[in-house]
Amino acid sequence: MTAVMGCGGAGQGSGQGVQVDVLEDGRARVVELGTGKARTVERSSLPAGAREGDVVVDGRLDPELRAQLTREVAEARKRLAVPVPPGLDLGGSEDPPLTIRREK
Repeated sequence: MTAVMGCGGAGQGSGQGVQVDVLEDGRARVVELGTGKARTVERSSLPAGAREGDVVVDGRLDPELRAQLTREVAEARKRLAVPVPPGLDLGGSEDPPLTIRREK
């Protein structure tokens, strides 16, 4: 967990990881998996090839944990999804939108 150790973060050596949230030119925002706390680290402290969404544990990318988190998010979204009732047209109508002036 190089990104966390370099910043004196909690969880050093505990096996808890961080997930890369946002990558910028010289910095990155990571989120601690155990606490959900976000912090900014130097991008160079992350493993080479780290991308947004990657999980870093003990200084190494953990593709299995990333896949697990991706599945958990997909399952949560599926549980929260609201089915569209039959006959409901989400495409809208042929009429012009209300924001366009109808008088010319």
